[in-house]
Amino acid sequence: MATILHRIKAYLYDNVLTKDNPNDFTARTTSERSLNVQQICQSAANRGGADISASAMEHATELFLKEMAYQLCDGYSINTGYFMASTTIRGVFDSPSETFNKDKHSIIFQFNQGDKLRAEIPTIEVDILGLAVTSSAIMQVTDVKSGSVNDLMTPGRNLKIAGSKIKVEGNDPFVGIFFVNTATNVRTMVEESDIVMNNPSELIVVIPALSSGSYHLEIVTQFTGSYLLKEPRTAVFERELTVQ
Repeated sequence: MATILHRIKAYLYDNVLTKDNPNDFTARTTSERSLNVQQICQSAANRGGADISASAMEHATELFLKEMAYQLCDGYSINTGYFMASTTIRGVFDSPSETFNKDKHSIIFQFNQGDKLRAEIPTIEVDILGLAVTSSAIMQVTDVKSGSVNDLMTPGRNLKIAGSKIKVEGNDPFVGIFFVNTATNVRTMVEESDIVMNNPSELIVVIPALSSGSYHLEIVTQFTGSYLLKEPRTAVFERELTVQ
């Protein structure tokens, strides 16, 4: 039996991704924060997980990641042992002679867990903290054009949002769907006419003309199911979404 070295905490949410059982739940880990390369290297140096300085480790890591990206762009697959990465082309080619068209096809990078990371799973213990207090949550985001899940967005095309009690409803001027640029904090609101589907567990919207960059998705609503809240609440998707 593996020694428990790590602990993950999670809350339960209504499982809106399955239709067969209306009473089941899905667990979502509670992430205290997102760590960047610098913070990971500093942690390794502090706890003795590295035999070089944090700055030297960070420099080497950035060089590795930059070269990895370069090789991925040349079509090579990557296997670090901890994760595997590959380059994938999305979209349909209607004939053998059809060439790649950036308006119709897209390139994405896919990452999957490797053997070394998978071997760490038995050392993790999960604490289920019960039902989440929040009554609205964004569970999954799908870019319809590329098929990318919780990753890429294609401006001008549809985005499918699955969640719990996320219907956009209410008269408060702050109610709506927003994409927040992580670098500038500029908020871009989805026009009401671009909300194609507006259901409690699923939204489909037309992605605004966002510039390249990373974004947070926020849904502000007064919806509860039976009445409108006096003050709107905000559901924020934990994953960053990218416009290339």
